[in-house]
Amino acid sequence: MMLAVDVRHRLGAFELDAAFESGGRLTALFGPSGSGKTSLVNLVGGLTRPDKGRIVADGRVLVDTGTRTFVPKHRRRIGYVFQDARLFPHMTVRQNLGFGRFFTPSAERYADMDGIVDLLGIAHLLDRKPALLSGGEKQRVAIGRALVASPKLMLMDEPLASLDEARKAEILPYIERLRDETKIPIVYVSHSMAEVARLATDIVVLSAGKVAASGPMSEIVRRLDLLPEEERAEGGAVLEMKVVARDESFGTTVLSSEAGEIRVPAIGFEVGRTIRVRIRARDVLIATESPRGLSALNILAGTVEEISPGSGALADVRIDCNGQMVVSRITRLSVHELGLVVGKPVFAVVKSVNFDRASVAR
Repeated sequence: MMLAVDVRHRLGAFELDAAFESGGRLTALFGPSGSGKTSLVNLVGGLTRPDKGRIVADGRVLVDTGTRTFVPKHRRRIGYVFQDARLFPHMTVRQNLGFGRFFTPSAERYADMDGIVDLLGIAHLLDRKPALLSGGEKQRVAIGRALVASPKLMLMDEPLASLDEARKAEILPYIERLRDETKIPIVYVSHSMAEVARLATDIVVLSAGKVAASGPMSEIVRRLDLLPEEERAEGGAVLEMKVVARDESFGTTVLSSEAGEIRVPAIGFEVGRTIRVRIRARDVLIATESPRGLSALNILAGTVEEISPGSGALADVRIDCNGQMVVSRITRLSVHELGLVVGKPVFAVVKSVNFDRASVAR
């Protein structure tokens, strides 16, 4: 489904002027607090009417101020998941899920309640009330309620923001399943690069109410200059890699791609599974000769494709490893001392211990 947005809207002193198109399975609206992410997603969801502009989803015009078109939110067939679950406290989980179906005409219902319950792993929660659920369980139920309404588009406004790290780790795999196993496109609001790199197929970067960049996730995350200052340390490259072996004796997993092989601490994916691996630029060293006698196990051969000035004393070096890009953030002094120029053969060195569970995803 193609989502096309071109809107302008003023909220007090803040002005949103944003335009983008995306056909991705999960499009992340990414940027710092106050950049306009929630304001934009509320315009898509129909919670706010724009001062001027047009929003089209799957060929259906939701808003066009030029023709005075405005489809009310309850007729947009959009599922909305907020930061807090907003479940009805007096209803059981089963009743909360059923409420999601209430406003959808019977002829337009396609959602399979049992399938959604299975997808989200909430069968054992059906007879509980929200007060007896953890934060992660509440969010899974909120996602289920939105799905049961048979939406054509899902909006998720920082659904993990109120959860601790353990609950985030619990719910992320379910959002991945939603992205991969349903045909419902998702617009996902976040200010976390770790979340976005793991979940998104496409990214729209917002800054001060404007779109700074948009495009495929793999291209945007390695543009460290586009990321908010507080998130640049989390930027880098995302590679599609295959699990080729599991070394139980040393507790590692071997992954392979066109870039080469790397070892990471043992992960639960079976051999043969293709997964997404985030390699942060700050975790990549550069050598001009094949390293020897290092504790670092991951050495990828490549050539320098681009050198961009970073902030202050830093520089960002993009390395082409047999068609796959790795990014290293080093000092400009290191660039000078190593004699790095575009086209120079180099080796990207990554320590295995720098791969945490959040860096690897299905």
